[in-house]
Amino acid sequence: MNPHPLETIELISGGNPAAAPVASIVVLHGLGADGNDFVPIAQELDLAAIGPVRFVFPSAPVRPVTLNGGYEMRAWYDIHPPIGQSRLEDDAGLRESCALVQGLLDREAARGVPPSRTVLMGFSQGCAMTLMAGLRAPQRLAGLVGLSGYLPLAASTAAERAQANRDVPIFLAHGTHDPVVAVERGAESRDALQALGYTVDWHTYPMQHSVCAQEVADLNAWLVRLLAV
Repeated sequence: MNPHPLETIELISGGNPAAAPVASIVVLHGLGADGNDFVPIAQELDLAAIGPVRFVFPSAPVRPVTLNGGYEMRAWYDIHPPIGQSRLEDDAGLRESCALVQGLLDREAARGVPPSRTVLMGFSQGCAMTLMAGLRAPQRLAGLVGLSGYLPLAASTAAERAQANRDVPIFLAHGTHDPVVAVERGAESRDALQALGYTVDWHTYPMQHSVCAQEVADLNAWLVRLLAV
């Protein structure tokens, strides 16, 4: 196994850890969580129609977060308090984590799962990183899954996106009562991606900043359509 600077948890769907995976799903957690956060969600998915799937759950680096008074926690990038209608984004932190995520995708390819069979998925900050890294990935990915998040550095996406992923399928989901990342921001991201020509499978649910059973079922169906051969 190739080393990687991020701590990771891994599991193989279907219950056989020795099975050779036919696809990989790299899952990026939200602010203050870690790689354990989405393991239970992955275990709810029924991917038998695809075959053994390797899930990779990295933990973000620990860094001070301005929004939380500089408290250090696991975060893919810094978050600043909004000033009026403006949003100051941590360009350097986003790009640093983008390189780390690309390293995870490269590691899957080195372990025998090609990018075209790899899905990048994330929640909240992890959603932002999924869209940031996934659209810039130099090799075509199977798809991107963004839950309860938004498109970061939106103004530079058109210029920086990779030719290989100009038509990558995208699943976006959001809670209509989300007090952390407003559903309107998710919809703005959907619109920006559609304006660039991406096919976005958009879902909303009557929930807050979380994941619900219907969302998991819809994601399950999308993954099977995407990856079943």
